[in-house]
Amino acid sequence: KTVRIQGAGAFAFMELNDGTTFKNLQVVADKGIEGWDALTENAHTHTSWRVQGTLVASPGKEQSLECRAHSLTLLGSCSPSDYPLAKGRMPLDFLRGIPHLRARTNTLSALTRLRSKLSFAIHSFFQERNFHYVHTPIITTSDCEGAGELFAVTTLLGKEGMQMNVSKGEVDYSQDFFKQKAYLSVSGQLQAEALACAMGKVYTFGPTFRAEESHTTRHLAEFWMIEPEIAFANLEDAMSVAEALLQHCVSYALEHLPDDITFFHNAAIKGLGGFSKGDLRAKLQSIVAGPFTRLSYSEAIAALQKSKEHLDPPAEWGADLSTQMERCLTEQIYGGPVIVYDYPAQIKPFYMRLNDDNNTVAAMDVLFPKCGEMVGGSQREDRYNLLQQRVTQHGIPTEHMQWYSDLRRFGGVPHAGFGLGFERLLMFISGLDNIRDVASFPRFPGHALG
Repeated sequence: KTVRIQGAGAFAFMELNDGTTFKNLQVVADKGIEGWDALTENAHTHTSWRVQGTLVASPGKEQSLECRAHSLTLLGSCSPSDYPLAKGRMPLDFLRGIPHLRARTNTLSALTRLRSKLSFAIHSFFQERNFHYVHTPIITTSDCEGAGELFAVTTLLGKEGMQMNVSKGEVDYSQDFFKQKAYLSVSGQLQAEALACAMGKVYTFGPTFRAEESHTTRHLAEFWMIEPEIAFANLEDAMSVAEALLQHCVSYALEHLPDDITFFHNAAIKGLGGFSKGDLRAKLQSIVAGPFTRLSYSEAIAALQKSKEHLDPPAEWGADLSTQMERCLTEQIYGGPVIVYDYPAQIKPFYMRLNDDNNTVAAMDVLFPKCGEMVGGSQREDRYNLLQQRVTQHGIPTEHMQWYSDLRRFGGVPHAGFGLGFERLLMFISGLDNIRDVASFPRFPGHALG
């Protein structure tokens, strides 16, 4: 990290970091040891060294231990005139342009450790509860969300003459690799349902893709999703698992990454650029303390209509909750996480179970302060005839979803599940404002570096 020649050239202080922890290791090197000349010639930031020495108690106040170097070996030099990272703090939007180097900064190295630890925490949570970790396909012919904002997968463009039949303004996908349209998946849910109906409890944790021309701070084109599916479960079960998972992840970060959380907390307290200003540690501790507020969609609309917050557009039954409404519920009305359930059927996908009122579906969203929707889930429609009706109502060719409908024909069971956006969880725990700063190599419109 840094090299300081002191005592009129008699000794030097080095700050080393290999990414293991947030704190650096101070190395004290005396003039004349092996590698001293290389040190004096490369006394600038982000050179790479191998140090052999002895760990001793440090007389300094900043650390309890330091290394007294016996020898130094320069592993990688660094040209200070060309190196784009300065010693001081740099704007996060600038760092997005050099994703291959930004993990060397305090913010992104702390975020990378957080991402690693939370990945382990998620697997631990499900494995301890006897969920099976399953791998669902990245290439799919199904549009789970029905949004149509998908990345196409094709080999036609790479073939000689492009072999594309556009006489009717359409591509002839019968010539393509899969003999039909194929896409990068936006969700592993549908395939996870098939596995849950055989294995009981499963979860996926992998990359998903959406070709949405979005430039907001909350959307990426490539992002990771955690998607459990639970056989013999209802909406209440899915809400309870989602709440427990989120509390587990936040608690795990507080316990296992104290130095990184302190760094994020101090940045939030100071209101540094790119961080949501406020008491981050108190916000995280409130999540662990729980419980989350639970209310129906109808109750949420009524609460929003009674609030003094100016909402544009206004809260009306039958419309989806806007980001402003989500923040009003979590930050103004209830002051913490909120689970909203039983949404109008017309604003939700075909696979959600129709309630007995024939007007709402057994769907739920977990809303967090600042981040908005953290989790979206539902009890799945397990009745064959009603599922077929919903598929038709949404304009989906029934033959495309026959395999999915078969799960109801052949010994189907009630089941429920949800999806948790990993990057949004990272945003919340780190206090970072922009989702592009929590992905190591973010993909968004016009940007795919690295």
